[in-house]
Amino acid sequence: MNRRDVVRRVGAGLAALSVNKWAAAQPTSSPSRSLRIAHLTDVHVQPLVGAAKGFEKCLHHVQALNDKPDLIINGGDAIMEAHGRGQDSVKRQWRLYQDVIRSENALPMISCVGNHDIWCRQETKTCFDEGRQWAMDELQMAKRYYSLDRNGWHIIMLDSVQPKADGSWYTAHLDDEQFHWLEADLKATPVTTPVLVVSHVPILAACVFFDGQRFAGENWNVPARWMHSDTVRITDLFHRYPNVKSALSGHIHLVDRVDYNGVTYYCNGAVSGAWWFGKYHHTAAGYAVVDLFDDGSVVNTYVNY
Repeated sequence: MNRRDVVRRVGAGLAALSVNKWAAAQPTSSPSRSLRIAHLTDVHVQPLVGAAKGFEKCLHHVQALNDKPDLIINGGDAIMEAHGRGQDSVKRQWRLYQDVIRSENALPMISCVGNHDIWCRQETKTCFDEGRQWAMDELQMAKRYYSLDRNGWHIIMLDSVQPKADGSWYTAHLDDEQFHWLEADLKATPVTTPVLVVSHVPILAACVFFDGQRFAGENWNVPARWMHSDTVRITDLFHRYPNVKSALSGHIHLVDRVDYNGVTYYCNGAVSGAWWFGKYHHTAAGYAVVDLFDDGSVVNTYVNY
C-alpha cells in the first residue's frame, strides 16, 4: 500500500463518519402514546374513617387531569373486608362502592378480584368459589381472568387469589387451568402486539421484603400471599414472548419497580394508603398513571392525590 492509497482510504473513512454523524443528528420520530390508564388498586371502601369520601376524591383527581385517562383499571381489594364478615356487612361495603362509582366516575373501568373482595365464612373451596363469584358479579366481570385488545395493546387480567389445597384461606398463584389459558392467549397474540399484564398480587416485586418482619435467622421470608409462588413459572413463560412488556399489581400498598428479563413489574401502592390511616411506611395514598406507547414502551407514574 502506498501513500496515495492510505490518503484515499482515510478520506473515504472520514466521509463515511461524517455521513453517520449527520444521520445520528437527524431527529427520529418519537413513539406515539396509544393508551393512558389510571391504575387504582386497594381502595378498601368501608362505611368508616371517611373511606368513601377519600375514594370520591381520588376519582375526581383522576378525571380532572389535564390529559385524562382512557381507562381505569381496578386492581382488586375494592372493599375493606369480605372474608369472615357477615353477609349484611359485605353487602353494605359493596353498596357503598357501587354508589361512589355510579355517582363519581364517568370513565370505563375493568377489574380483577382481590383477596379482600372474596366473602367466605367456612373456608372451603365451595365457599371460596361462591365468594369470588359474588365479587365478580359486583365488579361486572364475566370471567375471573380474561384479556382484551385496546388501541394496539393486548391487556391480560389475571386472577391471583386461589384457595389453599387444605381449604383454608388463600395463596397467590395461577391455577393450572388459568396458566394454560395464559399460555394459549400469549401464543395467539401477534408478536408485534405489546402486552400488559395485570394481577392483584405481584408476580414479582421488591417491596414484599419491606412489608412486615421478613428477615430472620439469616434468611429472607416472603409468604406466598405476598407474592406469587409461581413467579419462576410465569417469568419463564414471559421469556418465550418478548412482546410481554409490563405487569401491574397492588396488594402490598407500597410502590416499586422491578426490571427483570425484559419485563417491567410495577407495584402501584394503594388508593387507601394505610387503609385510610395516612401513609403505609413511605407510601402515601395514590394511584398510577400508566402510559402505553406504540413502540411497546411504558411510563408508570405514581400520583398522590
